[in-house]
This record gives sequence, structure tokens and C-alpha cells, in this order.
Amino acid sequence: MLAPVSSSPVALIIIDMQQGMRRMPAESRNNPQAEATILRLLSAWRAAGQTVVHVRHMSLTPGSPFWPGQDGAEFQPELQPLPGEHVQEKNVPDVFTHSQLERWLRVRGIQRIVITGVSTNNSVEACARSAGNLGFDTLVVADGCYAYAKTDFDGVPRSAQEVHAMALANLHGEYAQVIGSEVALALLA
Repeated sequence: MLAPVSSSPVALIIIDMQQGMRRMPAESRNNPQAEATILRLLSAWRAAGQTVVHVRHMSLTPGSPFWPGQDGAEFQPELQPLPGEHVQEKNVPDVFTHSQLERWLRVRGIQRIVITGVSTNNSVEACARSAGNLGFDTLVVADGCYAYAKTDFDGVPRSAQEVHAMALANLHGEYAQVIGSEVALALLA
């Protein structure tokens, strides 16, 4: 069981919850409740006065829905950052690459991070791998992430749940602990 936060800061990192994600076909993803779970975590983090980091993907590919200036690059309205909440932009899947996020967290004494967002097998997994390798106490909220159906390297179609479960399996015990949202919320008790 994980110890509650007490006096140690813990950051909630919300990855790529942008309007462009809503353009993806809903039937090709899992965890349809993920946004509500993330909102519940965000509300709890704010109420507890803990650190929130909003990650926004800014594509380098013209025409992408995440290209700067496109409405798809904007945060989903219900998950908008508040003044004072850190926004970290990225243009590769891993938010720690080409950014000062590691230093930003360390300067604030943050050793434990809780990761949510999209997609489990892409930006979430990349962020969690780097965080674990950098020595952060890294927690990934399984019901606060989602993935999309994908064909594997052997040409076998995989459901979104299979892609999600494999990504979490890649992380758990190696780079991070995979937890549920109730365990994440208990950290704030």
C-alpha cells in the first residue's frame, strides 16, 4: 500500500487532454470514463493544494490537429489549466525530452508523480519510462488513461483494451507502479 502524501508534494501530470483527441473515433478506444476520472483527480489535487502539470502536445507536422494555432491543440474545456498551474508543451511523445520538466519538478521538491492522460501506449508510456529512469516515484492511473486499437508488428489487429493492458504491463514494476484512481485519491488523505 502506498503511503499518503502528508507533507511531501505530489504532482498530477495530465498528458495531452486536448480537443484534437475528441476527433478520434470513440469506438476505437477504451476507458470511455477516463476524462471523468481525470477530472475527479484534478479536482482532488486542486482541493488538496497539490501540484498539477498540464502537458500539451504541439505538433511539428503542418496540418496536424495539434499544430500550434489549431483548435485541436487547445485543452479540453473541462480540463483547462487554472492560473498558477504549470503547462508543459512538448512536440515528441516524452514530455521529459527537450524540456525542463525534470528540473521544474526537482526545484519544487517533487519526487512522486501521478500520470494520467492519452494515449497509454504512446505519451503516457514514454513519460512514465523517463520518469522512472530519472528516479521519480512514478504512478500511472490505469483508469485515468486510454489507448486506441492498433495493429501489432505481426499484422494482428489488437483492441484498444489489449493495447492499453500491454502498455501498462510494460510499465508496472519496471518503470512505475500502475494503480487505480481510488488508490491515487487515497494518496491525498
